[in-house]
Amino acid sequence: MSEPLTPARLAFAADGTAWSEAYGDVYHSADGGPGQARHVFLAGNGLPERWRGRCRFVILETGFGTGLNFLATWAAWQEDPRACRVLHYLAVEKHPFAAADLARLHRQWPEFADLAERLRATWPVLTPGCHRLHFESDRLHLTLLFGDVERTLERLAARVDAIYLDGFAPPKNPAMWSAGVFRRLGRLAAPGATLATWSVAAPVRDGLEAAGFRCGKRPGFGHKREMLAGIAATTDAPRPVSPSPPADRHALVIGAGLAGSAASARLAARGWRITLLERHAGPAREASGNLAGIVRPLLSLDDNIASRFTRAAYLHALRAWAGLFPAPRWSPCGVLQIARDAAHAEQQRRVVAAHAYPADYVRWLDRDQAASLLGLAPAEGGWLFPGGGWANPPSVCAANLAACADRLEARYGADVARLERSNGAWRAMDRQGRVIAAAPVLVLAGGADALQVLRTGHLPMKRVRGQVTHLPADRLPPLPLAVCREGYVAPAVDGRVCVGASYDFDAEPAPRPEENAGNLVRLEQILPGAAAGLDPLDLQGRVGFRGVPPDRLPVVGALPAAAPVGLDREARLADIPRLEDCHGLLGLASRGLVWAQLAAELLASRLEGDPWPLETDLADALDPARFILRRLRRGRPPE
Repeated sequence: MSEPLTPARLAFAADGTAWSEAYGDVYHSADGGPGQARHVFLAGNGLPERWRGRCRFVILETGFGTGLNFLATWAAWQEDPRACRVLHYLAVEKHPFAAADLARLHRQWPEFADLAERLRATWPVLTPGCHRLHFESDRLHLTLLFGDVERTLERLAARVDAIYLDGFAPPKNPAMWSAGVFRRLGRLAAPGATLATWSVAAPVRDGLEAAGFRCGKRPGFGHKREMLAGIAATTDAPRPVSPSPPADRHALVIGAGLAGSAASARLAARGWRITLLERHAGPAREASGNLAGIVRPLLSLDDNIASRFTRAAYLHALRAWAGLFPAPRWSPCGVLQIARDAAHAEQQRRVVAAHAYPADYVRWLDRDQAASLLGLAPAEGGWLFPGGGWANPPSVCAANLAACADRLEARYGADVARLERSNGAWRAMDRQGRVIAAAPVLVLAGGADALQVLRTGHLPMKRVRGQVTHLPADRLPPLPLAVCREGYVAPAVDGRVCVGASYDFDAEPAPRPEENAGNLVRLEQILPGAAAGLDPLDLQGRVGFRGVPPDRLPVVGALPAAAPVGLDREARLADIPRLEDCHGLLGLASRGLVWAQLAAELLASRLEGDPWPLETDLADALDPARFILRRLRRGRPPE
């Protein structure tokens, strides 16, 4: 469970320097924030010289604060004609500022005005976890890690080249300077990684050296006579991510729905070539072809794995869509999730209160408030997600594919019957055994039937039929937002209102009147009286088939190979053998709109050797080998 975030409160010292009332200390030197950033953190880490000529450089800051160090680094990187091609900046912050407070703080540094405005324009909703922001045409990535520093670093997967050890004074904020933090920094440090901090306190230096850094004092900034700089002394520690992408960055992607189009876009953004194969005549022809889907997070009192991942994915999707052109067709009209009954309504209220979520993420409304918002009388109150809404899945697929530009070769009508590995490449074969296409890396991203072409086990996946019913728009009062309960109803799109969806296990592809009837029951539960006079026999609909894993989480990562031999209950995910250069982005179930963008960013980050955009425990929960691991831990052989 993530701890609720407590945002920073804006305050200033007598001299106008940003001040933390919680810690009783300033955010930067009174002698000048930009000067301190350049002298202590950039120059202290040998920057900009050390990033020159590099393909990728990774910086980790242990206290984002006002964002000043990031802005100074961004400016230096932007101005350096020999800068690394890609810069990753990772920053931990337990008490982030609201965007409005950042605007007031940033006015102190007019030299960064343009960059600061761009940062605030994509500033995330203040919720716990990872938030990845992209700038400079996907060459600069800021990953904000909101939460406790030691716990966050423990769940971070990255190889870090430079560390900005920042934070309030050790006596005022000892958690930022603990031995546990230093050990985790040592684990994350790449060979030759450097570190710089303004603090020269003996416990800081001793702790860093115990964690594997060789440290020494240097001239400080302003009135502070000395600062500390260090270098990682060990080079043989296990690392959480691979150091570099494959030599031939060419991927064969199977499936052109939400999963395949998102995977293609995130790999293409990193310079990969994509060969995309789709059996239909165009993209988004199966479950991703629905007229409208609902975009909202998932909440729980214990903030479980599914809730944490869906929160991160939901917020990531909204940011990702804003950066696509042409823009996906979607409406952030809001989503109201109505409670099932009075007890559930009380539970919803408790969830919002327990996690202290900001109002721009979720609010709880009682029945009267919900009725006032809807203009109709729902059965109960519920959660209001003001940033959610509905989206048209085919337009999301089209926008992702357009983002690939000339790095994409899409082949439609390519019915792949079999996949095989031969001479260092994956080959897609048709039913006559002819090679359709080949590439060194395979990404399986099809829908419910995707696993049939690979013919590998260990991935239990149910094929679930879902039927959506289309109502003529004039049969319902206009809805100002999307509404959910056991099912959902979206505002009218192209003269039709989508109501859904059924959940069955048969293979019938044609819409059925009885499923329309079931959807009308769902509509009546959401909006009492709304289904009156509607005849299931008169209504149209659409059927799609979803791939649903048993734990209802997606499958993202390297696919497992043959049944492992010699492993027992103590096995880890890393012990399970994988198919060579074979990866999956599967099992998006009914949450493909919400999950696909972040799942694709995670997959692309792992293939490229980038820092991950998600905590390691969440990434492990999506790992394709998790089903094997669970069987082993139950003392049962893998299937």
